[in-house]
Amino acid sequence: MVLNSLPCVLVSLCLFFFSSSLCKARIYTNHWAVRIAGGPEQADHIANKHGYRNLGQIGDLKDYYHFFHSRTIKRSTLFSRAAHSFISMEPKVEWVQQQVVKRRTKRDYKPSYPGPVQSSMVQSSSIYFNDAKWSSMWYIHCNDNIHNCQSDMNIVGAWKRGYTGKDVVVTILDDGIERNHPDLIQNYDNEASYDVNGNDMDPMPRYDASNENKHGTRCAGEVAASANNSHCTVGIAYNAKIGGVRMLDGDVTDMVEAKSLSLHPQHIDIYSASWGPDDDGKTVDGPASLARQAFENGIRQGRKGRGSIFVWASGNGGRSRDHCSCDGYTNSIYTISISSTAESGRKPWYLEECASTLTTTYSSGENYDRKIITTDLRQRCTDSHTGTSASAPMAAGIIALALEANPFLTWRDVQHIIVKTSRAGHLSAPDWKTNAAGYNVSHLYGFGLMDAEAMVKEAERWKQVPPQHICVENADKQIRTIRPEHVVRSVYKATGCTDNANHHVIYLEHVVVRITITHPRRGDLSINLTSPSGTKSQLLANRLFDHSMEGFKNWEFMTTHCWGEKAAGDWILEIHDSPSQLRSQKAPGKLKEWSLILYGTSVHPYSFRSDKPRSLAEPQPDDEYSEEYVGLCHPECENGCEGPGPQQCITCLHYFLKFKNNTRMCVPECPTGFFRDDKKRCKKCSPLCESCIGSRSDQCSTCRSGLFLVEGGNNCASSCPDGFYLDLDSTMCWKCTENCKKCTSANICTECQTGLRGISVS
Repeated sequence: MVLNSLPCVLVSLCLFFFSSSLCKARIYTNHWAVRIAGGPEQADHIANKHGYRNLGQIGDLKDYYHFFHSRTIKRSTLFSRAAHSFISMEPKVEWVQQQVVKRRTKRDYKPSYPGPVQSSMVQSSSIYFNDAKWSSMWYIHCNDNIHNCQSDMNIVGAWKRGYTGKDVVVTILDDGIERNHPDLIQNYDNEASYDVNGNDMDPMPRYDASNENKHGTRCAGEVAASANNSHCTVGIAYNAKIGGVRMLDGDVTDMVEAKSLSLHPQHIDIYSASWGPDDDGKTVDGPASLARQAFENGIRQGRKGRGSIFVWASGNGGRSRDHCSCDGYTNSIYTISISSTAESGRKPWYLEECASTLTTTYSSGENYDRKIITTDLRQRCTDSHTGTSASAPMAAGIIALALEANPFLTWRDVQHIIVKTSRAGHLSAPDWKTNAAGYNVSHLYGFGLMDAEAMVKEAERWKQVPPQHICVENADKQIRTIRPEHVVRSVYKATGCTDNANHHVIYLEHVVVRITITHPRRGDLSINLTSPSGTKSQLLANRLFDHSMEGFKNWEFMTTHCWGEKAAGDWILEIHDSPSQLRSQKAPGKLKEWSLILYGTSVHPYSFRSDKPRSLAEPQPDDEYSEEYVGLCHPECENGCEGPGPQQCITCLHYFLKFKNNTRMCVPECPTGFFRDDKKRCKKCSPLCESCIGSRSDQCSTCRSGLFLVEGGNNCASSCPDGFYLDLDSTMCWKCTENCKKCTSANICTECQTGLRGISVS
């Protein structure tokens, strides 16, 4: 009797200690995902034959079905072999997988209880709304001198141009939405909603004393709360249609995620998600096979082939020193990863940093900073919505305004417009940099604060960007030892797939590094990638609480920081091992393999002067662009050309090599032996360098034959200086330990520093 009940007890313990390292057992459910050729009738036949119930196709994934087995334990740490072994032998069954519970958390904070709401008529920027909280919505309109409002996201400006989200459909993937809320009922869209947890059409949240399931309703109000109904708040896209998917109030499995992400992709335009793997600073997790397929199907087939828009909150693990590159949802090229800034423009305490973040909207900050006002459960409203949970739906609302301005935007067009229009403004970050294409970018905020008016103006005149090319460079499989306190440095000479017209990339969008590393403590690693143009992205920072010995297996790190730069040239991967006192083993790790996947276009997307403002309608009267030269410009002209010919570029896309007769000679990359300075000019490297980076001629990235690169200095030498030793494998001079004046390896001294004596160790 005790033995029979043991799995149930263990399951209960696992559920109680889910986020604890005490329990790492998988929790298997009595639900299966099955791929069956032959249509729904064949799926029903196989399900009935083996005692299952076919609950239907998994979202929009063709030939994938949801099977349920009532006689299998609901949750177990034991894999159920018998239940599906016979199904897997069916000739029509191509794949079967028992579903596993995935830990997913909402990216907000403690519950708050709204105070009484008083209605008043308020005027702001010539926009009139009688909604009770309108005057306090600081992130939409700057009309409060008491709080020194510094910058809004120009949402009122987009409204004044006539855009309010009409005919755009946004769905909140969360714990349900209160569809009968007075601020949501007018815009509620039944076709954009579903209860995946309950397997029915009604996404109403489950009510309890703590209002645990308030999250989705709060997110929905930010997007599409009705305006001028005298109730509570105003959504950013207050005429958009709003739906909700209840999928977080129960076991979250790969199948649950796939169903949610692929719900009615021809009807829903934008999916907004404010959740993800634990932001605990030790988890590395992302979408599994079905969810990955849902993302890919969505961007390829959704919105009549223009691609579903997936908006994702970047994560709240700042206090746990988490890094959002370890979250495979926000780290995906298919999602628009949204960061948060406080009203003051300072970094919120919960913010995670990573190179995959695309843009930023407002949320809460310190205790004295105002939070976000939105709809709440039980037909109320709140002024305490927080975290990156609040930022993602805000971004979804702004994107809805842009889609109303131009419904033909593709999923990549939306990202291009965000990159072009986001602005650093008053956002405070220590790492703002300008990449080689001229974009300001930060690991905290991506390309900056979203600007709704600038986005709709770009959308009005936009021409679709050229097709996406994917260049998969050959993997570097040379195994390198990762020594404690040292940097492993690997240089990859990318071609950008120049030999394949279907994959050739000259203008970068996303860059992915796929990497396999073994290591005794994963949290001690930090990883940087430097582009051929010299832009450095931090792919991973040290994570204090990540004690895992699993390393990374084909994990994909993504950066947006090279957007607009060239693909071909030397890409430099640097892995630094900073052993912490928490490390139980001092053994080195190994870089086993890494490869580059370069996403972008084979031509510059804004090559032609006449394409700079592009529209479905005629140019607006305030059009700030003139047509000095109407012919085709040279592809290396960034902002077009002004005659008398195509080489008369206004500015260069990448670099210029020299001037002649007042003409900029624009080139896609600086030749070998040259580097770019801070004015995008090609200058000669030091004679010692084969190639160089940065803004000085002696910042070598590789050395000429017979010379060695000195660690930490980016300079080349014919022999290693005192305090360094030569590593022939990497042709680099590495630092000795601080007590050594000369050494043959990091810890083997041949001569000690002055005042120290050597000790022979046998």
